[in-house]
Amino acid sequence: MAQVSNKKVILNDYVSGFPKESDMNIVDSTITLKIPEGSNDVVLVKNLYLSCDPYMRTLMSNPEGSINPRAYTPQSPIAGYGVSKVLESTHKDYKEGDLVWGITNWEEYSLIPAAQIHFKIEHTDVPLSYYTGILGMPGMTAYSGFFEVGSPKKGESVFVSAASGAVGQLVGQFAKLHGCYVVGSAGSKEKVDLLKNKFGYDEAINYKEEQDLDAALKRHFPEGIDIYFENVGGKTLDAVLLNMKIHGRIPVCGMISQYNLTQHEGVTNLAHLIYKRIRMQGFVVVDYYHLYAKFLEFVLPHIREGKVVYVEDIAEGLEKGPAALVGIFKGQNVGKQVLVIARE
Repeated sequence: MAQVSNKKVILNDYVSGFPKESDMNIVDSTITLKIPEGSNDVVLVKNLYLSCDPYMRTLMSNPEGSINPRAYTPQSPIAGYGVSKVLESTHKDYKEGDLVWGITNWEEYSLIPAAQIHFKIEHTDVPLSYYTGILGMPGMTAYSGFFEVGSPKKGESVFVSAASGAVGQLVGQFAKLHGCYVVGSAGSKEKVDLLKNKFGYDEAINYKEEQDLDAALKRHFPEGIDIYFENVGGKTLDAVLLNMKIHGRIPVCGMISQYNLTQHEGVTNLAHLIYKRIRMQGFVVVDYYHLYAKFLEFVLPHIREGKVVYVEDIAEGLEKGPAALVGIFKGQNVGKQVLVIARE
């Protein structure tokens, strides 16, 4: 069986502080497009779309002392969510030609354990890249975090940080569909315009232009916040705690403001959790994948009818991977950052 070229993105070494493109390297290698004899429950895939996600930064740190005990292995390919096409399989659930999404390596072709595949793709009348976003991990994160952890009621007031990102843009739209008042924060005029004009947010805050975030929140939520969908942590969380209502809920999805700091910021207003009886709960999307079929039933009709929209920021080619991944920590992406490896 002939060997084919297989470019990879490898992590040079553990990262401290903000990641740089030079922390990763594009290397040329080869692969035989045949599963080795005696390999059980593995799948050979051609990677089509790769997902750039904030949690990946936590995997770049030395696992000793990291918030994420798992870590990438230096001098090996980084891995993340992706959409792939099955070339060969020794697992009964997958066959040649199947389209799947799950965890794959940042390379053109991957030989992965079948357990890393989360779901087979059944609906192809929507863009395949959506399975890195609205129909993949970020969509499930928004759905489970808002509905399952946030327990929203019609008419409640919702604040979303990192509101134009892969998850935030969906939380806002889901909240509006549920009959809530929704305000989001983002870091540029372009993103603020997107929140109000594309995603249907009632109001939006450019946090980089606000001298006093507490005052800005009081302006938009004079009676307080029922649900804060937490994506950033740090000073934003501190200001939000001052503005939560009694029995408010805070689903904690991420804290992107802290991932690149060698010394994490403290939060000073935690006593408000007590007196306001606030429920602040961290969650991880893998705990909710059993709801995936229910989620598709909910979201696919909305996508097809144009009631939920999704904005992607597309980078073409594996070579653009390091820049695309680093860019999400500088706020350079507008919408969900996707890396296209091959269009089928």
